[in-house]
Amino acid sequence: VWFVGAKANNPSLNWFQDQLLQADSADPRFRVDLRVLFSNTPNELPRNLTTEKLDGIIIQGMEPSAECMAKLADLPHVWFMTRRSTQFACDYVEPNNEENGRMAAEYLKERGHTSVAVISTDPEYSAVARRVRAFTAHAEQIGLVVHSILGKSNPGVSYLEITPRHSESEHLVKTFLAAKPRATGLYIPVDHFCGAFFRALREAEQVPDKDFEAVLGNYNPVIYHNLDHCPAAIDINLPTLVRKVVDHLVWRMDNPHASGRVGITVSPRLITPAQARAIAA
Repeated sequence: VWFVGAKANNPSLNWFQDQLLQADSADPRFRVDLRVLFSNTPNELPRNLTTEKLDGIIIQGMEPSAECMAKLADLPHVWFMTRRSTQFACDYVEPNNEENGRMAAEYLKERGHTSVAVISTDPEYSAVARRVRAFTAHAEQIGLVVHSILGKSNPGVSYLEITPRHSESEHLVKTFLAAKPRATGLYIPVDHFCGAFFRALREAEQVPDKDFEAVLGNYNPVIYHNLDHCPAAIDINLPTLVRKVVDHLVWRMDNPHASGRVGITVSPRLITPAQARAIAA
């Protein structure tokens, strides 16, 4: 697995190995000898990619440069998670971001909210952009008033290395509180900044399930179980995604000359606050 745009030994990127170990233990036929490689920029090619005898590669993070991809020659590769652009000519396995946004809008509608907001940092990250568009379009279609409250873009910065700033969360909260009509249902399409955002809401004397109700667009247990309350979350089904991308890489190894770009998407599932509490217990 090649993490493009990330420093080596970043502990927050151990999730792929953890998921693969779980897949190994669940299915004795599932055996992968895994290397995890890093490059700080899209223009760097990890030495191991050309010196080791690898059967295939999973790419995650930023798009490698055309020069780097050319050096990989015929090494089978699959892009994992949300693609950085539609122009990157590569098979891919990713979560269904459009379904994620629509599911969030339906959940807030069912909970009785009439004015909602989608709030996020990193608006140009493709997963955020696609979830925001899907949520906004569907929420408007089902009769909700929608506020889109987005932070500053980070051009040229890998989302793998973005550190949430509390000052940005404070700005998002101020914008949210000033929106009219007041939104009571919140959709937060990615969860890496939600701890800081909920803390800024608390500092603004906003009480969850009284002043607002949130649904997260991702469920990361490490982040989730450190929050000050249990919001609903849309689980992107990471274990299934990891299995799918490994399976598809094996398929691409067996079918190196199959034409066209093959894309696989995985549907998310809603986790209610009660279900989240049960998981934690």
